[in-house]
Order: sequence, then C-alpha cells, then structure tokens
Amino acid sequence: MKHLIKWINRAFKHDLRKEMTLVMGAQYEPQTFGQPVERNQSSLIIKSDTEKYFRPSSLPIKNTLFKNTQFFDPYYELNYKEIKLPATLTRTPDKTILNYFSILREAENLTPNQLGGCGTVGMAKLPFPIAYNFFTKDYQKSVSYNEYLQSFTGIGHLNLIKMNRLPDENDRVPYFIELESIEGSSKGVTYFAYYYGYVQLKKEQNLYKIDQIKLYGEDFLCAAYHLWQHDAEAVVAIMYGEWCKLIKKQLPAKQDGYVKTINFIGTDEADYRFIFYQLTNDTDVLVSQYKKNFKGNWESIRIDPSECLKN
Repeated sequence: MKHLIKWINRAFKHDLRKEMTLVMGAQYEPQTFGQPVERNQSSLIIKSDTEKYFRPSSLPIKNTLFKNTQFFDPYYELNYKEIKLPATLTRTPDKTILNYFSILREAENLTPNQLGGCGTVGMAKLPFPIAYNFFTKDYQKSVSYNEYLQSFTGIGHLNLIKMNRLPDENDRVPYFIELESIEGSSKGVTYFAYYYGYVQLKKEQNLYKIDQIKLYGEDFLCAAYHLWQHDAEAVVAIMYGEWCKLIKKQLPAKQDGYVKTINFIGTDEADYRFIFYQLTNDTDVLVSQYKKNFKGNWESIRIDPSECLKN
C-alpha cells in the first residue's frame, strides 16, 4: 500500500504554473479509462448488462451529522476570515471528513443559468465560508475563497455516499470518497451527477485539516457503449494478463458491497490480490495491489501496465 499512497500523493501535487480546474473546491479531472481499446479486444468484455450503467446510487448518505439548522446560527453574516471552527469538528480524520461534507450538504450555488428548486434551497450560501475553514493554510493559498465559491456553481445539494480511509503516509491521511450531487440546469430541472476521488488531510496545530482534494467525474454513457476499462475482471485479464504476461490463473472475483477483490496466481507462481471500488456508474476503480511474500503476508506493490506495453 505504501507504493499506492506515494502514487496518490504525487497525483495530489499540482503545478501552480498550470491553470487548475476547480469543482466543489477540488482539483477536477475527467474519469480516466487508460489505454485506447483495440476492436479485437471486445470479446474479452465479461459483462454485457449495459442497463446497470444508467442507474443512480441507492447507498445511504454519510454526511448527516447536523440534523437541524442551529449549528449555523453563530455564522450568519460572517465572512470566512471571521469564522473560527470549534476544535471538536477536526479532532480526528473521520470527523473532519464527515463534518466538512455535512456542512456542505445543504449548501447551494445555483445561478440564473443553472436553476433548480422552488425558492431558497437548503442553507443557501451560508455553509461555504464555514467549510472553507476546514482547509489548511497551504490549500487556502492555492485556492482562494472566491475560487472555492465559484467551483460550486450549479450545485444545489451534496451527498457523501462512500468514504474509505487509506493507509497513512508520513504526515498525510488520505481518503477515497464518492459524492452524489444534485445540480441545476438551464432547463430549470435538476439532475444527479456523481464524482469520486481522494481527500488528503494534514495535521495543523493538532487538528486534521484538508490539504488537498481531487475529484473525477463519472460518466453514465461511456461504459454502457464503449471500452472494457470499466470492468475489474477485464482490467486484470487484459492489462496484467495480456499486456504484462503476469497471470497464470485468474480466480473469480469476490464482492462485498462495493469492494471487489480479484486474486490470481502469477506466472512467477506468486499470489496476487487486486482491490477495486465499484462506483455508482458501476465502473470499477483499482485502489490497491498486493503480492504475497515468502512469509505469507500481503505486501503492497505498484505495477504500471502501461510500462509493459513499452517492453
């Protein structure tokens, strides 16, 4: 896992000289699917049920810590510089994540071009200056408050539906998250949109603050009509089997909720384990790779299949 976290940390670092697209306070990237697909590989697609890619999430939401509006009372008419968060909100990594997204749950930044609702929605813009104070000083230097607010343009409601802590790396605490948003439109109707990504926390004065967020948008049409990179079994079989010549025998996938585990015996006779998280659009994201050592313990590894194509 150490190799994976290092890779995630590298992904978090952005070049300040390069213009950054912000969505909901996060560095935004489109969902990626790897290498282009050759037409003759389509026979390796394992699943053919395309209808699943159109279905929204039925998972319960996690950001429900504030059951009433009393929490927001002290913050009316305060700008972000005047707000001092209670230390209890950020004492542990889990609390920081859950409190941050619970505050943002009822935030909206709808515009005349992206309408939704029948009047005031939730707590309107009141939550934004509060939530901005969950950021470290370094992240606030990278993302100004005005940029932060504008990055929520069109957002009317926000649900946290997946939250998984990844192993710590030095002074960083990374999480995998998935978000469900309700967004306005020029038609005056609202629609669901889904994002997954990583939140990185850092301890600042003994409190856990958000030091970086990176989100990827989910597409509900791509997997239904194209490619195989959305399917964990196909990813393992093609990228690590065909490309890397690493698989001697691939075992059936095991799924527990949205966590999908694939084991295989390598051509080097070693045991391998790859873990994927299944997103709302039913595509699978590889989050960790393991190889069993001579003592019988699983060790984190990082194999880049694109490197196999170069050899």
